Amino acid sequence: MVLPELSVVSQGGLASSYALMPEAEALELARRHYGLTGRLDRLATEKDDTFRIENGAGQRFILKVANPSEDAVEISCQLGVLRHLAARGPRLPVPRIITDTAGNDQFTYHDNAGQHRQVRLLSYLEGTPLSEFVVTPAERERIGETLGRLRLALADFAHPADGRVLAWDVKHLLQLGSLLDNIDDRKHRAMLARGLERFAILSPRLNACRTQVVHNDFSKSNIVVDRAKADFITGIIDFGDAVRTLIAIDVSTALLNQLPSQPADDLFADARDLLRGYLRVADLTEDELRLIPHLVMARAVTRALLSIWRARLLPEKSPYLLRNTAQGWAQLAWFMDRSIEQVSDTLLEFANS
Repeated sequence: MVLPELSVVSQGGLASSYALMPEAEALELARRHYGLTGRLDRLATEKDDTFRIENGAGQRFILKVANPSEDAVEISCQLGVLRHLAARGPRLPVPRIITDTAGNDQFTYHDNAGQHRQVRLLSYLEGTPLSEFVVTPAERERIGETLGRLRLALADFAHPADGRVLAWDVKHLLQLGSLLDNIDDRKHRAMLARGLERFAILSPRLNACRTQVVHNDFSKSNIVVDRAKADFITGIIDFGDAVRTLIAIDVSTALLNQLPSQPADDLFADARDLLRGYLRVADLTEDELRLIPHLVMARAVTRALLSIWRARLLPEKSPYLLRNTAQGWAQLAWFMDRSIEQVSDTLLEFANS
């Protein structure tokens, strides 16, 4: 198995296998440090142990036990984002931090498998993942508005760890090129190689784009909704990929998650609704709008390379890791069937909106 450059995966636990925490241990951990008892359920995640706990009064909480390779400062950055949003965007539906009995936001726990892990407890946001809905154009616009509000609320956030090298930050895509050797299908490997070549041509233009700390994973699985609620969006979750990167990258990630699995001629038909809502709240320059379609392609390439590599590395997590990979091949083919100039013009109708 070929590994990417160490700098890309040395943070965040992407390449690390670890001993899962048993439910009984997690429940005892919650009781001892938070005074919580009740029903505990494990949730599917990419790289850590996450549990939902419901106490006797029906209140729910999220207990997160970090991958042993995740540093305390990295978790501190994620919690810093949540504290900042509580102050700058109090109406944004993001989790709230619940301190332990000693008043700590996070603490180090030496688990029964001998691993040192960071622990934190968050409020639970009620609703259904957006991935389980067929959304309307108006609802997609609401999603875009929410992403715009989130960006503005984070505009002045800073943390010592916010500039870490993150494999899921598309600006580092070219450092993942060695992962091509893990792609068995020759057609798929060739398509990914073309995507990397195209990104290499465009990457110098990224240096002129605006940056700030962003969510960086505004996907359907990280948005919780309830159609019975006036605000519709009841939760924005999983700030594990929050990082200082291009504003355009944050938007492109959200747009990728609105693309159809079987593209028609207009791949961005649904994504335009989200972008329309976003631009009612936050701005994008013409250069950013020209680059965003290419960054959507780059995110699709990143997803394929990382997901297939990690599924081989961690076969027990392969169903979760590969859940979005299959649809990406048709999406990538759409980009490869068009010239750089054609792709650049895809969203220019929004240039002066």
